[in-house]
Amino acid sequence: MNRFILIIGTFDTKAEELNFIKEQILARGQNARTLDAGVLQPSPDSVDISNEKVAAAGGQPLHELVSRRDRGNAVAVMAQGAAKVTRELFDQGEISGVISLGGGSGTVIGTRAMRTLPVGIPKVMVSTMASGNVRLYVGTSDICMIHSVVDISGLNRITQKILGNAAGAVCGMVEEKDDLSLDERPLIAVSMFGVTTPCVTEARKILEEKGYEVLVFHANGPGGMAMEQLIAEGHIQAVLDISTTELADELRGGKCSAGPNRLEKAGEMGIPQVVVPGAMDMVNYFPDAIPPQFRKRLFHVHNPATTLMRTNEEENRQLGEIMARKLSRSKGPVVVYIPLRGFSAVDSPGQPFYFPEANRAFIEALKTNLPLQIPVIEKDMHINDPSFARTVAQALLEFLKK
Repeated sequence: MNRFILIIGTFDTKAEELNFIKEQILARGQNARTLDAGVLQPSPDSVDISNEKVAAAGGQPLHELVSRRDRGNAVAVMAQGAAKVTRELFDQGEISGVISLGGGSGTVIGTRAMRTLPVGIPKVMVSTMASGNVRLYVGTSDICMIHSVVDISGLNRITQKILGNAAGAVCGMVEEKDDLSLDERPLIAVSMFGVTTPCVTEARKILEEKGYEVLVFHANGPGGMAMEQLIAEGHIQAVLDISTTELADELRGGKCSAGPNRLEKAGEMGIPQVVVPGAMDMVNYFPDAIPPQFRKRLFHVHNPATTLMRTNEEENRQLGEIMARKLSRSKGPVVVYIPLRGFSAVDSPGQPFYFPEANRAFIEALKTNLPLQIPVIEKDMHINDPSFARTVAQALLEFLKK
């Protein structure tokens, strides 16, 4: 079977540009097929997957979308339909990559389809929205966003160059040999934050020396979500969750929240996990987005884009209860290690967030609410002490021996 690059777009408004991308892909020796997600006109005969088929896959006939004239509903239906069709084609072994272009609605539709595909499948989105916050579109996927610079409204010297580059990019990704898939080392997921980096670096070195491949996830919200997703998909054999700071951001509305399901998938999958309250001493905010009720709290400027707020005793009690509740449901082995001399680089004697009473509130709440079969091991070390990193890495290795 000849696999193809799927081109997704709204042919009622952007047929010229979409056909240009198809020509560019074919000129590079790759196969291409088109999917029409527009609703204003019937699909051209040249389109491979009609908008009628896409709408039906999304749950509503195309004629109903046309008659209702509800743009929001139409976009939602076509996005759902494009996602379903794309995934079905991939499961049948037909798709080698995906490329799409669009404005606001086209970007929603194209990236919704791309997010159904596994990490590593080439995904390129040319968008007028790519210069802003793209988290809504990218999520935890490996979508390559290319800013269109000018609106996607006709071919000109700018759009031709950018669309040609995008076509070249997706073709180049498809042509890349996937030799990495031959690596059969077990995968371990590790969470890291800037203020826990020394611990993670040392632990990763130990795990890699023992023959494991380590995936490090930045605990900045999307990173934690990506880690949970890969765990749920069965890619990960064990977790060293050193930086659980995203729980604090979820509690207090910080910018690094990974959502309400953080710290749950490893337990659901029954894989071993060693958990540490890394960077639980802080909540991350944009400097101009600190909630008014917190403005008299203790803060530390981490960088021009991030101001940290120190978690207090009550918040730490709540975080201990939250962690205990999540870990109590674990189907596999789990242990929590506590670094008594501080949870982050700024939580140690002489540093701005050194607050042992708040940390103790977390520890007591955690121990009170965890079942007895889940150990809480306190170490008279700082989280970034090399000895602590060696301790938690060895604990995970012991789980993996069993």
